[in-house]
Amino acid sequence: MLVWLLRSLYNRSINLGLLSFFGSKRKAPDQGLSEAIRNIFGYSPKNVSIYKLAFKHKSAAVTINNGFRHCNERLEYLGDAVLGSVVADFLFKKFPFKDEGFLTEMRSRIVSRSNLNMLSRKMGLDQLVEAGKDGNSTGSSIMGDAFEALIGAIYLDKGYVFTKNIIVRKIIQTHLDVDALMAHDINFKSKIIEWAQKEKKAVSFNLVGESDNRKKGKLYTIELVIDAQVLGRAQDFSIKKAEQSASRQAWERISQLAENG
Repeated sequence: MLVWLLRSLYNRSINLGLLSFFGSKRKAPDQGLSEAIRNIFGYSPKNVSIYKLAFKHKSAAVTINNGFRHCNERLEYLGDAVLGSVVADFLFKKFPFKDEGFLTEMRSRIVSRSNLNMLSRKMGLDQLVEAGKDGNSTGSSIMGDAFEALIGAIYLDKGYVFTKNIIVRKIIQTHLDVDALMAHDINFKSKIIEWAQKEKKAVSFNLVGESDNRKKGKLYTIELVIDAQVLGRAQDFSIKKAEQSASRQAWERISQLAENG
């Protein structure tokens, strides 16, 4: 009896080994993507097709009815809004004694294209991006766009509360040092001026609005104009801070245009 049992187990192991060797198949793309999401965030997607679309750059888009391109641009739009609201809520609760200007600046730093690019690389999202010949999956614009599109996909698949928990617990608290980001002070105004001098561009910071606030004083609106084009617009109770915020906006636009060629 024992000999028969051992022989049966041996034959079964051989058969399983042969089946594994000859009958093994590559994982379906959707299964691989589902496993990647599970490894990164700790959950399995319900609708994998939404996530697949989130990583499809416009350079790999498929044109369908009426010239509509099937890519991640709509999900990017949605994810940008969801991400912004979650980050705003997170900062509001984390810094109960900081003013509006500080919260706005910190939110801008967290959702900036350069920071989303860094997070994409750190989390391995850049390996999931599908781009065509005209695209570059390592380009910062593509990675940042895919990051926001992924947030949009999670929202559609799991809802707002679930997405909020993913952003706070699996992204901000796991991959982002908020205190270091707060301490990292970049003088965007100086960068803009240096760039403009090098490129022989005309730059001006225009005060386009003032409004009185009895509690905080005057609220200033600054527009940053480069070669007659408004590239940044910001408000603050300090002209200097408003200029910095407008400069940051302009610098991000200039950097993105340069990277996209």
